[in-house]
Amino acid sequence: MFDLELSYTLLLVVCLIAACGFEFVNGFHDTANAVATVIYTNSMKPWAAVIWSGLMNALGVFLGGISVAMGIVNLLPVETLIDQNIAHSIAMIGALLISAISWNLLTWYFGIPCSSSHTLIGSILGVGIAYSFLPNAAGAAVNWGKATEIGMSLLISPLFGFSVTIVLMYFLRVLTKGKSYGEDIFKEPKKNSPPPPWIRGTLLLTCTGVSFFHGQNDGQKGVGLIMLILIGIVPGYFALNAGFDTTKLSEPLHRLETVIASIDPTPLSQSDRASLQESRDIDLRLQESIASKSVDGIPTKDRFAIRKDILVMDRQLNNLLKKEEVRISSSDRTIIKDNLKAVRKVTDYSPGWVILMIALSLGLGTMIGWKRIVKTIGEKIGKEHLTYAQGASAELVAASTIGMSSYFGLPVSTTHVLSSGVAGSMVASKGVKNLQPDTVRNILLAWFLTLPVVMTMAGSLFLLFRSIF
Repeated sequence: MFDLELSYTLLLVVCLIAACGFEFVNGFHDTANAVATVIYTNSMKPWAAVIWSGLMNALGVFLGGISVAMGIVNLLPVETLIDQNIAHSIAMIGALLISAISWNLLTWYFGIPCSSSHTLIGSILGVGIAYSFLPNAAGAAVNWGKATEIGMSLLISPLFGFSVTIVLMYFLRVLTKGKSYGEDIFKEPKKNSPPPPWIRGTLLLTCTGVSFFHGQNDGQKGVGLIMLILIGIVPGYFALNAGFDTTKLSEPLHRLETVIASIDPTPLSQSDRASLQESRDIDLRLQESIASKSVDGIPTKDRFAIRKDILVMDRQLNNLLKKEEVRISSSDRTIIKDNLKAVRKVTDYSPGWVILMIALSLGLGTMIGWKRIVKTIGEKIGKEHLTYAQGASAELVAASTIGMSSYFGLPVSTTHVLSSGVAGSMVASKGVKNLQPDTVRNILLAWFLTLPVVMTMAGSLFLLFRSIF
């Protein structure tokens, strides 16, 4: 398969199964957050809630686009880390998968709501940093610009969830004050008794929203992980989108060449002048190599080099646009950004079967093993039982936050956004004293430990596997 030896073919299959396993674990680890509120407010039976959430997660993966997936792929400059030795690529993928799955399972076992996003991103960063210690390492091992962007997203989103939920709870109290149903939504649900239809409908909508956007965001991380595996092990077949007509790139590449040629290199530093010249050389090379033929017409041995050229040109031109010394008009800046985006369509993609695999893995995972995390969210964050208002507020804020992040192509943690929202709703009811300190401490500990632990684990495994292979 894919012109690989039998042993490498088997390793590829194992890696793909392990990636689906990661997304399966993600399903029952993270999606438990989405169903906790409807279960603990008696709005849905547990079996119905997890099946519905699983279906919405799968739908979110299908309809969510690939911007988050490409954010994961672009975090690790694969074009730098990959060489002609397939074993080295397998070392990279193996370290990523073992670290991410192990930490996810460990935190799930102890019922700690831990972020699968932190886990995967930590594994990627660990491998990238470890690569930089190799004696023959060349080029950037981590896309630090993208890493900073993702890091800020992961840091701010739970703080946003906590604070906005408190504000929303306040407005709910003001708006329902004096109404006949006002007090009901802030009371503990009656045991085994469903809420009034309008409350039940609201909670079902918020659960649906969190589940769908979780699939759209976290599901796309699984898509990105599989693309890393495919590009790393069989780049000749997956470095470029085989279904894309590259003749459409002739015009964007010509526009880029025209604008690049108009940039005055005189005020630039020596390294920036070199980047500008290299970008122009790459553009001319791409016009010759891909603008006159389809991807199918490009030999498989040349496809990864073309992908590398596109990514290097994209990175260098975007870095140059940030420099004050680059004196071009705003319209020319727009031309560069728009046409780079057009060229990236041949590298930023995912086959339909990859999306299907991840959708099924995430959906099935949602329906299994959810109880541990649900119990933590529903019973152990606050000292009081989750009320209708708290459940709806936390989920509404979580769904909005995750949806906006997906729109901008930023991965966020469903676990941290929703659990911080639940914590915010508890604080809004009776202050900080309403939180259970042991649970909050464990969640915060997992939050702070995940990145350094997983980075160390993934980096160490990568160096170990590289030395073996």
